[in-house]
Amino acid sequence: MENINQNQNLNQNLNQNLNQNLNQNLNQNKNGGEYSEKIQKILQVIREGKFFLLYDSEKREGETDFVIPATAVQPQDVKRMRKDGGGLICVAVSPKASKIMKLPFMADVVTAAATNNQISPKLEIGTFVEKEGDIQYDKKSSFSLWVNHRENRTGIPDNERAHTIRRLGEMTKTALEGKTVDFASEFRTPGHTATLRASAGLLDERRGQTELSVALALMAKETPAMVVCEMLDDENGKALSKEDAKAYGERNGMIFAEGHEVVEAFEIWKKEGIDA
Repeated sequence: MENINQNQNLNQNLNQNLNQNLNQNLNQNKNGGEYSEKIQKILQVIREGKFFLLYDSEKREGETDFVIPATAVQPQDVKRMRKDGGGLICVAVSPKASKIMKLPFMADVVTAAATNNQISPKLEIGTFVEKEGDIQYDKKSSFSLWVNHRENRTGIPDNERAHTIRRLGEMTKTALEGKTVDFASEFRTPGHTATLRASAGLLDERRGQTELSVALALMAKETPAMVVCEMLDDENGKALSKEDAKAYGERNGMIFAEGHEVVEAFEIWKKEGIDA
């Protein structure tokens, strides 16, 4: 009996050491740089498919978003975002996966349409495209196609949006595994879920919620398809203040992080070589 107990204790210690080493390796790049404690916690939250809160910067939108992996989204998550968030529910996709799935920038779609304008009555569609100076905090938006899954009826109920979002995440994973994907066979546009295409250089090129969330997913070694939704203030309709967003996170057990903290971790991670 004593030998059995000793073996059980030995196995327990071995498992604990293996888990500790695994977590340490996941939170450390191959050059030995280690992420901050907060970033490590967020990476674990991403692996568990849970929400966290992400504030970009006073120099950008000055907004806090709900963020959650697309592959984990359930109808109750969509409900929380539309009720407690109130902003657009979007799916941010890594540049590599966007290229494989042939997700264009919406501005490029409109520009291309302007060269072959068959719309009746005739529209000066090229004049609609965003131009330099339109966006006060950026050069270009990350919007791609707005889609519904083809199996959905209207695409707007919580369960249907969750299905669209989850399949976007799953197709992103499949695409990055090198398997053949056919985006058009599953998704139609226009729809009710906005896709966002992350910039090729990620945070070296743009530091929006799109790139911040995708960079975190890559650091967590998870599928880089992340749902983002802005948090709005019910009283004044403006972006929820950083202080109120932090308080919401504390009440609901959600970690709150700022863009500069993600950028610092990105500087460590990218030394491995970006393959996003």
